[in-house]
Amino acid sequence: MRFIGTVIEKLQRHPKRIVFPEGTEPRVLQAARQFYSLRLGVPILLGDRGQIKQLAADLNVPLDGIRIINPADSEDAENFAHRFEVLRRSKGMKSHEAYEIMKLPNYYGAMMLAMHQADGFVSGTSQISGSVLRPLFQIIKVAPQAATAASCQVMEVEDTRFGENGVLFMGDCGVIPDPTVDQLADIAVSTAQLSRQMLGIRPRVALLSFSTKGSATHPSIGKVQAATALAQQKAQQQNLEADFDGELQVDAALIPEIAVRKLPESKVAGHANVLIFPDLNSGNIASKLVRHISRANAYGQIMLGLDRPAADVSRGSSAHDILGVAAIVGVQSINYNLLYPGAGERLPGE
Repeated sequence: MRFIGTVIEKLQRHPKRIVFPEGTEPRVLQAARQFYSLRLGVPILLGDRGQIKQLAADLNVPLDGIRIINPADSEDAENFAHRFEVLRRSKGMKSHEAYEIMKLPNYYGAMMLAMHQADGFVSGTSQISGSVLRPLFQIIKVAPQAATAASCQVMEVEDTRFGENGVLFMGDCGVIPDPTVDQLADIAVSTAQLSRQMLGIRPRVALLSFSTKGSATHPSIGKVQAATALAQQKAQQQNLEADFDGELQVDAALIPEIAVRKLPESKVAGHANVLIFPDLNSGNIASKLVRHISRANAYGQIMLGLDRPAADVSRGSSAHDILGVAAIVGVQSINYNLLYPGAGERLPGE
């Protein structure tokens, strides 16, 4: 709770509206209640009002301060459907199809976010990632000056010697299966930007591999080396003060004693607080291993590079995890334009 406690304090000073499309999920309802009780802003639950009220009664969860919207009978349904039809007209979308799709909570929630009726979007507790990401990519899309939409996981472990007082930012653990050099560099920079916004410190970014500075040879190692150089270049262009190093094995990135033997001159080795994985296999496996074996607090997946703040949470998330993700997304939205200049200026279908 060290890390998420500071995030909560920031959001209490700038409360936000977070839409939760899975309003009939018990963990989401409990997280929404905590969100309101902690004075973080207004939680918006999507779903059938009767079902949500019955669930709240069964769980003894008060609904005061929580907005409930049923997409099926919303007064905005027609406008949202029209805007979605315009967005997807080139794909053959028809009016009646758009109207039916807007009844789906993830699509309706994404449109609320796009229309500035919510400041952030959190979903995924009971659905596969595709059901969450597809509406975001179709409606929200990539931010104007970003080229890559990816994700990162924020991990808080008990041993404060790792990362930044026990906090590690890991990317990409949820979206791009096999990133190109450009995409890997974008992931590194975006994850560094998020870590700087959340922690207020200089990111120390390790681009990971099974090799440390040429200790092995393989085409994948060359990709990580090229991505490291490109990430440094992109960070300088964006005036992001951060240190990047790669390719590094994970022990060289995290453990000072090993880093001293392998890379004594590195500013990152042994002290990395941002870990960038070479592909989705390694990122997803590593993040789940850390989470479950070390019993870490895991918050993610936080979306990177989108035009609005959003998150796709794991189906294994607890109410506490969902609350933490919602708080991070809320803090993201406070100065989202600093992360992605020009983000949030365009409306869908215009």
